[in-house]
Amino acid sequence: MVFGGRSAEHDVSRTTAAHVLRAVSPERYSVTAIGIDTHGEWFQISPDSLDQARSGAVEQVDVVGIPIGVGDLMPAGHVGDGPVVALPLLHGPLGEDGTIQGLFEMANVAYVGSGVLGSALAMDKAMAKLVCAAVGIPQARHVVLHAHDHEANEVEDLCELLGLPAFVKPANMGSSIGVSRVGSVAELRAAIDVAFTYDRIVVVEEAIAGREIEVAVLGNRAPVAFEPGEVVPADTFYSYADKYLDGASTVLIPAELDHDVAQQAKDMAIAAFLTLRCSGLARCDFFYDAGGRGLMLNEINTMPGFTPISMYPKMVLAGGIGYPELIDRLVDLALEEHESKRRRIDHP
Repeated sequence: MVFGGRSAEHDVSRTTAAHVLRAVSPERYSVTAIGIDTHGEWFQISPDSLDQARSGAVEQVDVVGIPIGVGDLMPAGHVGDGPVVALPLLHGPLGEDGTIQGLFEMANVAYVGSGVLGSALAMDKAMAKLVCAAVGIPQARHVVLHAHDHEANEVEDLCELLGLPAFVKPANMGSSIGVSRVGSVAELRAAIDVAFTYDRIVVVEEAIAGREIEVAVLGNRAPVAFEPGEVVPADTFYSYADKYLDGASTVLIPAELDHDVAQQAKDMAIAAFLTLRCSGLARCDFFYDAGGRGLMLNEINTMPGFTPISMYPKMVLAGGIGYPELIDRLVDLALEEHESKRRRIDHP
């Protein structure tokens, strides 16, 4: 298990790690936990810290332990009688974006979740929108800005094209970090500057007056989508504070949707999952404009949070799969995908 990381979602990852540890069966799995601090240093977490997390004594696993080199976390394909499966519980850049997935590929280690391409595409909102648009998946109108050629005088044009209010998002970030809802030209200009501090590519998107619908997907080449859930934000949008600090938002699982709309959401989630070459698991987020444009894909998260308020495990649980069983399925899917890749690479 690898957690923490250098991204702005470091603390979310530590919380995810604590709750995954509580779900992992110590009888079935021998867990080695690797923490990455905010400076990029790697540590093997002590057994005492793991026991604290398993007991529920802490809400986040601290990134402290024995310093190690990156190569030290690359075990052989098997330990004792069982295979090694890496669980990258890293959110955001340098973890959820294909980087550590590439490291595992080079080391020939099975790992949970999407591969290099799927992780990279889904992490980059600009590229994900481009690829999904190519196969006709509906989305909100948006404009992609690049730091090297963005000019301040573009802001008025963006307001005219997309209207106000609008949203500004770093292309490569999650948990709503760096996301701003703007209602004026001045706010838009300031929000773009803020977003560029997180990424060199920024997405400016029209605001959709609709409901926020989410769908959990589980599987590889034949994925299953669970019944949609709905987030009802307490803030003006589902912000970082609303997700992880205030806890004031509410969720409805299942979402109160007509059967046909719920089925469409599941079908679109699977289509986006396969289009972006995802595997293992993902949470697909939609806007739903009941009075006009219907469902529109917002984004896909290839390593959704597993905190107490996270939607992915809640939707899966509502579908009849408990937390320990979900871990088992993710491990099995990782081994299945790894074996499929190995056969292709080793084919004479």
